[in-house]
Amino acid sequence: MFKDINHYLTWVNIAGPNVVLMKIGGLWRDSPFTLAALVLLMTAVGLLPIANADDGKMAEQDINYQKLSEPELKQKLSRLQYDVTQKEATERPYNNEFWDNKKPGIYVDVVSGEPLFTSLDKYDSKTGWPSFTRPIDNRYIVEKKDYRLIFPRVEVRSKFADSHLGHLFTDGPAPTGLRYCINSASLRFIAKQDLAREGYKQYMDLFI
Repeated sequence: MFKDINHYLTWVNIAGPNVVLMKIGGLWRDSPFTLAALVLLMTAVGLLPIANADDGKMAEQDINYQKLSEPELKQKLSRLQYDVTQKEATERPYNNEFWDNKKPGIYVDVVSGEPLFTSLDKYDSKTGWPSFTRPIDNRYIVEKKDYRLIFPRVEVRSKFADSHLGHLFTDGPAPTGLRYCINSASLRFIAKQDLAREGYKQYMDLFI
């Protein structure tokens, strides 16, 4: 099917990843390349992920991040924390726990403990809510369209607990230009000196 590697790479770029993935099962029969070679080529052009040594650790740790049952949620959370994370409520600006917190550390989901944001990416957005330029790890953030107001917004939720966190806006500072506007009630703060004790040792290097 392919004359040479350049022919193959050109086809990949034109076809796009969806077509490539659908056809991969049959390509090796009509191509001078072996299936293993095609997999290597797809990895090289970014169509297949490259596994790394930390993936196993992350997957093992992710097992601990779970959504609680309704009785567990009501027992663990305050009324405000429950309303924000489970009912998409919004706390009052300038009258919440972390809007002006300047201590070094990370912010995790109040329900599951998923690591969400770091103080290194926190800034004063003059809105009265904790604001961050990016998540600590995109794997723990889910973005959804929110049509509850007249105009659509981007809602931010945690991946495993499915907690409502806040909203994402595109009026933030450099380098991302993003503003993750987050409710304090959806967060638990872990100070830098407590990271190892709380099970977040892997993030200590951020503060060296």
